[in-house]
Amino acid sequence: MLAAAVLTAGTALLGTPAVNAAPAQPERVTKGEDPANGPERNEIAATDTATGRSGLRAFGENKVTKKDGYPRQTQLRVYPEDPSDSSIKLGLAPYHSIAPKLNEIQQRSDRVSVEVVGQSGLGRDLYLVTLTAPERAHETRQQDAWREEIENNPRSAARDNRLRREYKAPVWINGNIHGDEYEGTDGALRMIDYLATTGDRKALDLLKTHRVYFNVTANPDGRVTGVRPNANNFDLNRDFVTSSQPEGRAMRDIAIRTQPVAMLDEHGYVGGTLIEPTGPPHGQNYDFDLFIKHGYANGLKMEQGVKALGHAEAQNVQIPFRDYPVGEWDGWAPVFTAQYAMFHGAVSYTIEIPLQVNRGAYQSLPVSELRRRSAINTDVVESTIRSTLDYVSANRSDLVANQIEIFRRGAAGEALRPIPDGFVPGFGPEDRYSTKFPRAYVIPAGGTQRSGSAAARLVDHLVAHDVKVTRAERAFQLNGRGYPAGSYVVDMHQPKRALANVMLEQGGDVSERAPLMYDISGWSHRLLWGASVDVAVSGDLRVQGKPVVAASPTGGVDAAPGKDLTLTVRDGKDASAVNDLLGRGIELRRRADGSIIVPAAARVDAIQVADRHGVRFGLAAAGEPGSPLRRLTIAAAVGPDELFALRDMGFDVRPVSTTVLNNGFDLSRVDVLFASSGLSFTGLNPAAKTALQAFLAKGGVVTRGATGSAFNSQAGLLPVKAVQGKGDANGVVTVTNNAAGVIGAEALPNSFIYSPQWFTEIGAGVSVEQRYGNGNPLASGHWTSNEDGSGGPTAAGGQAAVVSGTDESGARVVLFGTEPMFRAHPKGLYSQVANAIYWSATR
Repeated sequence: MLAAAVLTAGTALLGTPAVNAAPAQPERVTKGEDPANGPERNEIAATDTATGRSGLRAFGENKVTKKDGYPRQTQLRVYPEDPSDSSIKLGLAPYHSIAPKLNEIQQRSDRVSVEVVGQSGLGRDLYLVTLTAPERAHETRQQDAWREEIENNPRSAARDNRLRREYKAPVWINGNIHGDEYEGTDGALRMIDYLATTGDRKALDLLKTHRVYFNVTANPDGRVTGVRPNANNFDLNRDFVTSSQPEGRAMRDIAIRTQPVAMLDEHGYVGGTLIEPTGPPHGQNYDFDLFIKHGYANGLKMEQGVKALGHAEAQNVQIPFRDYPVGEWDGWAPVFTAQYAMFHGAVSYTIEIPLQVNRGAYQSLPVSELRRRSAINTDVVESTIRSTLDYVSANRSDLVANQIEIFRRGAAGEALRPIPDGFVPGFGPEDRYSTKFPRAYVIPAGGTQRSGSAAARLVDHLVAHDVKVTRAERAFQLNGRGYPAGSYVVDMHQPKRALANVMLEQGGDVSERAPLMYDISGWSHRLLWGASVDVAVSGDLRVQGKPVVAASPTGGVDAAPGKDLTLTVRDGKDASAVNDLLGRGIELRRRADGSIIVPAAARVDAIQVADRHGVRFGLAAAGEPGSPLRRLTIAAAVGPDELFALRDMGFDVRPVSTTVLNNGFDLSRVDVLFASSGLSFTGLNPAAKTALQAFLAKGGVVTRGATGSAFNSQAGLLPVKAVQGKGDANGVVTVTNNAAGVIGAEALPNSFIYSPQWFTEIGAGVSVEQRYGNGNPLASGHWTSNEDGSGGPTAAGGQAAVVSGTDESGARVVLFGTEPMFRAHPKGLYSQVANAIYWSATR
């Protein structure tokens, strides 16, 4: 890219940040009551007798009414001191010190509000802090009305002169999403204290015309233990369009509620200060012209601010748009905080602070050096926040107008604008990505819907992300197709059409445009979540219906009393229902076609389970009795996402590894061994191998990926050769399924791959359950060949992706070369795993 023009440094509206400040020391706090045994969280606080102030809500109670203005203050519950908190060693704020600090600031400032917006996986409170000038209730209602007008009536908002003058432009600062990337929290606390107490006139003027929101620590569980993921071992900065984790759902809701014009996601550490915007490929659904003009300008502003700190270690500032080659730090996937926030109208950034203090450095460096580094890092965080607030304040009217225009284009259904070379310095053909929005997506009701529970899940997910969905009250026609009442319509003339489309479109194949990708590059809720979704490219959309708040119930029993029931496992929810019934002690049977038979005597339980999981039981046809199916126990050597998915389906899962088996794990109580990570047959000691052989005489095996294929080969299970595809290949692929196969007769025609495998030299007794599509099976994502020409998509075309068979000991074995549970995302593929488990456990 062309070199960027240098902006002339201006006078910071918020003054100069503290340089070389002493490391923040953990506060001394008095041990509070155990939150599990303390007062009720909804207890209302009495007037504070020391200050005379009233209205502080007690223990995280956040009930907001139309009468509330700002501040909205909460007496946060105080957690016991934890001397093992990993932040302490760095001289940073341990989690237990944050609530006392915020309680104290609230007591002495009427500019600060604190709310609990959720809990982490381990139950720690998540704090949203709002800094703004005090508002009376009617002023807050007006701000809320303007925010709604900007999104839902952008044409009116663009003409609203009073809105243009008085709307408080929101800014969102997100800290510590990766638990061992600490200093976003500490820089935020420093800025909260400053904005809450300063007498600087420019800062006070900022708070009159803006709201500044701080998610103080997005991942408190990771912060305390000093690890990147959350307690479920998920990377929260890969979860945004899936929303599988509680912390991610809290951040999603913050983005929707605050509707920021700008946001920062504070990270570390990349050996220099990194400030987005990213390099290409850029997400193809963005109104990128409206993003990049401010995204680049403020990126340069932040660069100036960081360099002005004077820290030698922070002088190497990298702006990927300007400095990085294609694909090395891209903005393609909507799974990241900054790329997701753009869909809600924000000019957003990932910030990477420079000096490593985690992992190896945390263990090896002296405490004094770690604290020196963390102090510099905190300065950098504070500087990026100050520079951004400075930029937003100076460009407030244009940024608000920018957000209005994003939503206006979406509501009008306008095409994405072409962006000329040089639109900003360095913009060229490599930056130009675009897509065509369809007229609508339809999630049909009735007989053409593959899975009612999957459809309801998808609808609820879209609505939770602020995508507008309509439920038809009458039958209608669109694009030559007829749809019954009860069908759902996603009209693509809506403000957040880009977010709707990035979830529902097939996506793009960027293999030829980017030599590599930073992370995943293919996803599609339409193709991978298990519901039937039609694409109406054009047509006259006339649907009489109502906006959806929640999808209609889908569960039920479609058979008369006294009749046996049946359920086909075509979705993870169906597996949850089966496992629920088995957990109740109900005797089920599984037929050769994979259908589950529920005895008539269990009708009451079936009704309860149908309502709970949204599944429908049909009338069992006369036929074979089927094989008994009992409650299954799975020994799982799997990754955290697979463990999460298996438990989400209600399986009884016991995590194992080579070490666990060598330590004498009792396989006699296990029905199925699932091997995809952390298990090596050759690494087992003689006793563990003997126990495994005894298990194979009665149990089943399901494997995935390189670890699973190696285990299969070393243990001598199925006679196949596993071929490894390109290691970084990932995305959505086309597949063909065995209509009478093990993974389900109604398996989806698409699957997901990451470092894919396929199987050749298939021996006697092995069945192919699924093949990659012929030719190039990649539907969206990034998949190229190795330098020697191997491992590419055309080499995989037509090859076996999933196989099954019975080994010499009688064990039923299924091998997956795909990724059916990747990061809990491809929910429509879960049923393939469940069916494989049920089949492998059946003798």
